[in-house]
Amino acid sequence: MRGLRSGAALAAVLVALSAGHVAARGKKKAAAAPATRELDGSCSDSDGTALWWSPAAPVIGQPFKIMAVGDGAADLTVTAPHGDEKALSTVRRDGPPTSVSAEYTATRAGAHQLVWRRGGKPIACRKIPVAAKPVAPSTSVGANVWASAHAWDRRYENLYSAWIATLFDAPIDQSLDFRPLHQALRDPARNFLYGYLGRREDDPKNKAAIAATPDCADLPYFLRAYFSWKLGLPFGFRDCDRGTESRPPRCTTFYSNDDAPTGKDAMAVVKSFFRQLANRVQSGSARTGLDDDATDYYPVPLERAALRPGTIYADPYGHVMVVVKWVDQTADKGGLLLAVDGQPDTSIGRKRFWEGTFLFANDVKSAGPGFKAFRPLARGADGKLEPIANAAIGGKADPAHAKYSDEQKKVSADSFYARMGKLINPSGLDAEKAYRETLDALVEQLTVRVGSVDNGEKYQKEKGAGQTIPMPDGAKIFETTGPWEDYATPSRDMRLLIAMNVLASLPERIVKHPELYNLGGKKPEAVRDVIAKLHASLIGTRGITYTRSDGTPWKLTVADMLARRAAMEIAYNPNDCVELRWGAAEGSPEAAPCKRHLPPEQKTKMGEYRAWFHDARRPSR
Repeated sequence: MRGLRSGAALAAVLVALSAGHVAARGKKKAAAAPATRELDGSCSDSDGTALWWSPAAPVIGQPFKIMAVGDGAADLTVTAPHGDEKALSTVRRDGPPTSVSAEYTATRAGAHQLVWRRGGKPIACRKIPVAAKPVAPSTSVGANVWASAHAWDRRYENLYSAWIATLFDAPIDQSLDFRPLHQALRDPARNFLYGYLGRREDDPKNKAAIAATPDCADLPYFLRAYFSWKLGLPFGFRDCDRGTESRPPRCTTFYSNDDAPTGKDAMAVVKSFFRQLANRVQSGSARTGLDDDATDYYPVPLERAALRPGTIYADPYGHVMVVVKWVDQTADKGGLLLAVDGQPDTSIGRKRFWEGTFLFANDVKSAGPGFKAFRPLARGADGKLEPIANAAIGGKADPAHAKYSDEQKKVSADSFYARMGKLINPSGLDAEKAYRETLDALVEQLTVRVGSVDNGEKYQKEKGAGQTIPMPDGAKIFETTGPWEDYATPSRDMRLLIAMNVLASLPERIVKHPELYNLGGKKPEAVRDVIAKLHASLIGTRGITYTRSDGTPWKLTVADMLARRAAMEIAYNPNDCVELRWGAAEGSPEAAPCKRHLPPEQKTKMGEYRAWFHDARRPSR
């Protein structure tokens, strides 16, 4: 690898590194192994049909997990050393990439042969070494945080996507929330890599277990770092500023798992690295320019194959989401693109793609927004990890990764949402279904806000009366630290105001973009009028219930919230009572229990900043 430099040469290094697999893989194969073929005597898999197990060192009598990652559904069988073959019960998750997972408990030590068949034909095979008893892993500190034993080739990128999809899987009609992230990571049924290293690193009963409390900007970094650590993959990040009014953020110093370790043992070293990551990463890390090479992320094409689980979405104002699942459109239901995001209070929730949650604008000079992927890393002439330049990512030189694309720099917001609409619902969507799903999405957003406001109320009660949360000045109300970041909701409320505008304007959107809808041969204007009547009839039937200051419930419909749009422009301050945070008019029966009000100086500032919320546009820094 020595003597090679960045650019196309580094991409070649990345592909060459992809021959490195876990020790149990046996013979190395070319990165471009065919996806389907007859098995030979080597009992091996391929990039397109990869087999995995967890933990890394299975032991007899202890169940371990199996995952097949590739194209389409298939059957899994395991043959024990004494020759008995067992068909495994599997769970399939559609992709891209598709995965099939199972669980198996070995009763004998030795090599157990795992075979993946499609239509009765073997397409992949692996020998799983099962030990008679566990071997304590080394806890010694090495020369770096962790060693990069493998490269991010296609099989590891596929496994990463499948791992993300499994970690955040749930029926689409159910909410998915964790507070904090390690509630998911400490669930063996969710986390394929639970206890992978054999160090009880995810065991909630172990005081040394990894704690995961990332917020919005940290979430994708933590997930990628955690996965990289478990599987011995390279991981790095940069120091970035927050940008200025006239330019996106810029990044400088690069840190990676190759750095010198800090800590008395292996777990302490990793925890120290994760803390460093949390201290340095912020919203500017994702808002970097779309044509900048010195970044942690690069923009990808607006194509379904590129928008895989693990891809991030960075909006122009600092919020970051992680794609977790595509749901195909059917004859009865529209398609979905689902993502998770973190909040300052360390809660993690699942959201659907729509204009109310995925904000897009490419005319914001201080940001490079859109869908992005982690930038691949390779080793330079000095043997150190280096990020690969945009021009060398993807294509024949780097088939493991989506190609760099500046497409999102060129599309208008309207065209962006139209393009995504066709990806999610390629057959078009019935106008009534489109309206109902948009209404559902708004109610979801309101429901999540109930939890956020309640968290602020709990904090106020715990700290006692007479304590005021300081309010930052200017644009810093959207980006700060401490209780204001944790319990104020300016960013969320701006997205909510945008969401309410989207719902109210949907009838006119049918006229503006009739190509997105199945109109049944009717004129767009006629369908618009039908949907406008439907809107008027349904907004009074859907809503949320919040808890007032005296502990009593109060119901609000979507119609109530639409009528309160003006009040919601100044409802984000946690120093106000809960009734005012839901837009109740002072002196009304709803607001009767209200006893807490924000200080006059904060009220003055909120009046000055109100135009941002009225226009639904964040200010420049």
